[in-house]
Amino acid sequence: MTMTHRYEDVWVSTADPSVIGAVRRTAVGLATASGFDQNHTGQVAVAVTEAVSNLVKHAVDGAVLVRPHPERPGAVELVAVDRGPGIADLGRALRDGYSTSGTLGIGLGAIARMATGWDVYSVPGRGTVLVMHFTPDGQPGPPLRVSGLRRPIGEESVCGDAFAFADDGDTISVLVCDGLGHGGLAAIASREAVRIFMEDPHALPAAALERLHRGLGHTRGGAVAVVRVGRESVTFAGLGNVSGWIAHAEGRQGMISLPGIAGHKGRRPQQYEYALPPHATVVLHSDGLTDRWDPASFPGLFAHSPAVVGATLLRDAGSRRDDACVVTVKQGQ
Repeated sequence: MTMTHRYEDVWVSTADPSVIGAVRRTAVGLATASGFDQNHTGQVAVAVTEAVSNLVKHAVDGAVLVRPHPERPGAVELVAVDRGPGIADLGRALRDGYSTSGTLGIGLGAIARMATGWDVYSVPGRGTVLVMHFTPDGQPGPPLRVSGLRRPIGEESVCGDAFAFADDGDTISVLVCDGLGHGGLAAIASREAVRIFMEDPHALPAAALERLHRGLGHTRGGAVAVVRVGRESVTFAGLGNVSGWIAHAEGRQGMISLPGIAGHKGRRPQQYEYALPPHATVVLHSDGLTDRWDPASFPGLFAHSPAVVGATLLRDAGSRRDDACVVTVKQGQ
């Protein structure tokens, strides 16, 4: 089955307690629209309320995102990030009865039981990333093979970066476009890139990039990368400064992107093929994330789900002075 996804991400700061009710209402609205029954909608409301309350009470620079799940739009996903204090003993925090004050671990076990699936990554002193999803009763959960996250520059509401992906079960094809500049005109360019890509998302990356280069000429253009992730290899084609990496616990390998601006200038697209080691994560990101992140600085991170990996990189390598987008793919998840 082919899965595709395109949408706006709306991050909410948890500095104000009023966000608890606002995020709960958003989650309940998504659950209701997706056909959740009353009992499961109530569980979504309770779990989201507890998770966001913990951020409000204990987090430093906390932010939360609630949205349809990228791989299963009928499911509801919550992504919560903060920069401290972290959870010193995650195993203890997941046990019943753990309620020591002053920690994000309060009620984590109960929250996890109400979710269809969840994942958490926490380093004391650096913060916590919590991702959980909820599906209607009787429906399968998402495969957890690919995730994408975006965040606009500063306090803007429109992000000039965009992504799309398609998963046919054997290969996962991904587009990331960083529209030139930021704001509305950049968003027009990146949305047009998504539209063109989705006309034939499983085309070879070089062919897809050629179509994008031709098709973006009436926009301001942007940096574009297309990757096709198979079981044992990765095929990549890029034009401009969208970065592509094959990452694992011990390090990472960069993928080659040619200089240029899709739609305006650049050499004929070329694609490059790379071996995909077992358990590796493919990471694509715009220059809203610095290239200087190092897998060795994130102990244990690359054993986690694509959403947790992406959210952690967005938190720690992302800049608030530019639009940011990151997509993560794990074939073996």
